[in-house]
Amino acid sequence: MALYGVLGDIHGNREALVATLAALESHRPERLLCIGDIIGYNADSDECAAILRERGVISIAGNHDLIGTGRLGFERCANKAMHALKRTRRLLQPGTAEYLRSLPRTLLVEDRVVLVHGGIRDVQQYMRKPHHIEENVRYLRADFPSRHICFYGHVHEQKIFEVGEDGSIRDLLANGIVKLHPHREYFVNPGSLDASRKHAPKFAEFALFDSGPVTVEFFRVPYDDLLTEAKATEAGYRIGPWRDRFYTLQRKIPGLR
Repeated sequence: MALYGVLGDIHGNREALVATLAALESHRPERLLCIGDIIGYNADSDECAAILRERGVISIAGNHDLIGTGRLGFERCANKAMHALKRTRRLLQPGTAEYLRSLPRTLLVEDRVVLVHGGIRDVQQYMRKPHHIEENVRYLRADFPSRHICFYGHVHEQKIFEVGEDGSIRDLLANGIVKLHPHREYFVNPGSLDASRKHAPKFAEFALFDSGPVTVEFFRVPYDDLLTEAKATEAGYRIGPWRDRFYTLQRKIPGLR
């Protein structure tokens, strides 16, 4: 039994990561878990990876980590993500790439929890709706039969789905402390540290999971988004309208480079 800090979708946002780790200090979690997407979108991918390693954070690989190190392609990326990841591929330090390639795609925690990034079998799946949970609970039971709690990321939204004993799926309010029932299954998204895809005000999101009483608590903390955006723009991670249109044409016309 332990208290875990659960975070993810950092996307090279050093300011959000530092703010989150500072906020976590007062809660004194025994272990820190990361559900992937350490890199991408912002200018400090190497720094974020180094901070996680220094702090002993246990992480899995997200789709941006896989794409940024060449293990997945850009086919399912939006133009903004593809542009930033192309930049990330060029600038990523070899040591960071080696670390990211070493990360597993799933992680088992204690006797009841599994960490994934997207869906159970698809790292790039967005689990947003009850029918996504209905599909993935079947995969959870088949692939990880003793696991009843799945932490996932990718959608950048604090979320908790409860699968009842009768198979019904409820979208619970991700607010405050949520007590998990011992005979039900849960899909829990702690939110995203990086808020660059969101409207203002910007907050870094994370969760605490206490495996003793089996509770999840959600948090949101402010960070210096203006600094993050300034660095990303200066380093070429933000896409302009003409480049955006060119990428769209590339998708429509094979061979256009």
